[in-house]
Amino acid sequence: MKSKILFVLCLLTGLMFINAGLNKFLNYMPMPKDMPEKMVKVMQAYVAIGWLMPLVGAAEVLGGLLLIIPRTRALGAVVLVPILTGILLSNISMAPSGLPIVLVLIAIVAWAIIDNWEKYLPMIRK
Repeated sequence: MKSKILFVLCLLTGLMFINAGLNKFLNYMPMPKDMPEKMVKVMQAYVAIGWLMPLVGAAEVLGGLLLIIPRTRALGAVVLVPILTGILLSNISMAPSGLPIVLVLIAIVAWAIIDNWEKYLPMIRK
C-alpha cells in the first residue's frame, strides 16, 4: 500500500513539474494577478537572461518524468532538489503564501529519496 501511495504522489508531483517546465517553453499559463511586485521583477530578470528559463524548464520536465517512473525515481528526486530549493527560497523571501505547496512538494521528494536510499549509498561508500 505504501508503494502505491508513493507512486500516486510522485505521479502528481512529476506532472506538476512537467507542466511547470513546459510552461517555461510554451507560456500557456498566465502569471497570477496577485503576484508580489518583487517576484514579478525577478521573473522578468530571469526571462531577460535568456538561457535560464529554458534550462530550468528542461530540468523540471526531466526531473518530473524521472520521478514518475519507479526505476528512475531516485535520480528524478535528485534532479528536483535544486529546483525545489530555489522555489523554497523564492517563496520564503518574496511570496510566503506559496510555502504550503512547496513544503508538500519537498515532503514528497524527501519521501522518494528516503524510499530509494539504498540507491545513493554506492556513491558515498568507499
